[in-house]
Amino acid sequence: MLFAYAPDSAKLRLLPADADLTSAIWVDLCRPAPDEVTRVAGLGVEVPTLEDMEEIELSNRLYREGGADYLTVVLPGMSGTQGSHSGPVCFILTTDRLITVRHHAPRPFETYPQRADKVGPGCGDPQRLLVSLMEEIVGRLADLLEGSGKALDAIVRRVVGDDGSGLSDALREVARESDLISRVRLSLLTLERAISYFGQTANAADLRPAIKGLMRDIQALEVHGDFLTNRIAMASDLTLGMISVEQNKTVKIVSVVAVIFLPPTVIASAYGMNFANMPELDWRWGYPMAVGLMLASAVGTYLFFRWKRWLS
Repeated sequence: MLFAYAPDSAKLRLLPADADLTSAIWVDLCRPAPDEVTRVAGLGVEVPTLEDMEEIELSNRLYREGGADYLTVVLPGMSGTQGSHSGPVCFILTTDRLITVRHHAPRPFETYPQRADKVGPGCGDPQRLLVSLMEEIVGRLADLLEGSGKALDAIVRRVVGDDGSGLSDALREVARESDLISRVRLSLLTLERAISYFGQTANAADLRPAIKGLMRDIQALEVHGDFLTNRIAMASDLTLGMISVEQNKTVKIVSVVAVIFLPPTVIASAYGMNFANMPELDWRWGYPMAVGLMLASAVGTYLFFRWKRWLS
């Protein structure tokens, strides 16, 4: 899909699908078809493939070619199957426009066009557009971290007050939040590199305060991400500890039952031996005596456990 936006006062206006791309200030390629890549290539830029964007070498993610700056970052979003996914997004900055190439759906690319006049330095030119879009992305990452913090609060409250039935579900939720936080931290790392590179090449002096502000926001979010990572470890340890406590309760019950029935088992085994000289076998009250001994030994063991408070 190809989305082209033209400046409209302080906002962005979506152009028709067949519009001339030379009038666009922002061209957004989402899972582009070959004919859409060809249209964008007609603007004088080379559109990188997904394989090119997934290269981890820094030289393949931040570089200049043909008078355009190529900045590739990794952002969380939704995949084509509507699953949570992190993938590369390439920002191609030229003197006339900003071109973005992506193969998944990060949320800021849907929200920014309606908020272009409210975010950052605006969208008056491609550089301001890039800074504003990056600010929208950083804001989205901040929302994700805040949401993870609230989710961890809820998980800890559930674990502390749980009766043991939902602990496995809580552990799964902790794992999901851990995965989300790790993907956000990766995004922050790649954004920090891209913005630092852009800050060295930007020729608009009035953008430098906005760039410095973005860098401070990213660094603050990285600290917040570290804090949440520690909370993930705490929540995981707490959940595993509660699971261990519940398992110990089960083992304790089984152990108590086994010990209570151990003396009756010994008595029954003794009178189950087939020796010829066993006087009790000829007693009239031998069987009631053996049953009574088994019951008395079981009750006595139970009362001893209660006295020692080993059942609480």
